[in-house]
Amino acid sequence: MMDRAETGKRVASGSIIFLSFMVAMEIVIMISPFAMFFYSVFNPFLTALNSSPATRWLAAFFLPHMVVPPNLPLQILRVIGSVLFVGGLAIFLICAIQVYGGMILKRGPAKWGFYAIIRHPQYVALAMAALGMSIMWPRFLTLALFAIMLFLYYLLAVSEENRMLSHFGENYQEYLNRMGMFVPKFFERIFVGNSHVRKPLTFLKGAMILITLLIIVVGGGFVLRFYTIHHLPLATINDIDVLTITKDDNQNAQDLIPELLADSSISARLQPIMNGEGNRILAYFIPVDYVMQGMIANTGEEWKLFERHRTMAMITEYVFHPYAHLVSGHAHHMAMIGQVHDLNMYNSPAMRRRVIFLEISSSGHELKNLTDDFGINMERKPLFFADIHLHTAELLQVQDTPSGSGWGTVPTPMF
Repeated sequence: MMDRAETGKRVASGSIIFLSFMVAMEIVIMISPFAMFFYSVFNPFLTALNSSPATRWLAAFFLPHMVVPPNLPLQILRVIGSVLFVGGLAIFLICAIQVYGGMILKRGPAKWGFYAIIRHPQYVALAMAALGMSIMWPRFLTLALFAIMLFLYYLLAVSEENRMLSHFGENYQEYLNRMGMFVPKFFERIFVGNSHVRKPLTFLKGAMILITLLIIVVGGGFVLRFYTIHHLPLATINDIDVLTITKDDNQNAQDLIPELLADSSISARLQPIMNGEGNRILAYFIPVDYVMQGMIANTGEEWKLFERHRTMAMITEYVFHPYAHLVSGHAHHMAMIGQVHDLNMYNSPAMRRRVIFLEISSSGHELKNLTDDFGINMERKPLFFADIHLHTAELLQVQDTPSGSGWGTVPTPMF
């Protein structure tokens, strides 16, 4: 009969695999040809979270994903996300080679390489990769799952150590005494003392550890979200709230938005909302070929990334060039496959900007400030988009947009 430690190990292992899949796969699948199939299963769960004020925050995002990180700290954090993700996976693979190499060669438990620094480098590596993924795909749900994963890694590590002690005895106990569990022994002594006696993990103690992890990790996410929103390139222009994708377009927005609003076809669409009370209008000022505009509104089939069939190329670029694709826009992606635009041509995408208008509302709450547009409980309704020439301010086209984004009702990033 399987003992309790082994049962705990298997339960923890299965939970970790499932949670890791949930954390890691959405960002990959949402730009793959399988996106609609995936969301037909997963979206009811996200929609359920998004429908209740108590859980809606789990479907929200806490770091920039659609806009270029607006300042140096957020840019550095985004780069750190990629470094943690790639570095964590690399260390995990090295540790796997050490462990399974030792099993094949019958050398006993791995005690060299990373295992000569800490006892569980593979779990630290997986935690690094998961944290990196949480920064790259910063949905609060991934952050909450990351905190739970950390707790499960601890349970799994304890279970494995008990099994190794029963198998290798004093030889492994001596290793436990010399090496720290997740950090080098020197730092472990500072935080938890120098006791070699393993105290049993009671239900109450385990619950306290898990709750503390959730408070620290999720609380950190809310701090980052507040910081991000208050550093976005936002401005109010003629009573319209405007968000530019890059700071380089701030002046262009100041110059072109008044020209756009002066057009009768635009003002007629916006005036009923502007004359009302409580609601606000948010305009995204973006390059006409901005690659991620489908997350704002359904602006056409070509901006649904899962229709591109370039999943691996986009993921590779997203990991190794953290925000270059946002700076360069869609033209950068076209250049990669040989469709380079002549930037001096009048009709070049570089000479045009797209303004996507959304109505922002909140039942029972008056929206007073610019940053209120990005509240977790705000309702966002895409209205239409207008294309305008960067140099002549000529209105090129106006087109209504259906409700939802390019991914339908899937909760997508606001910034």
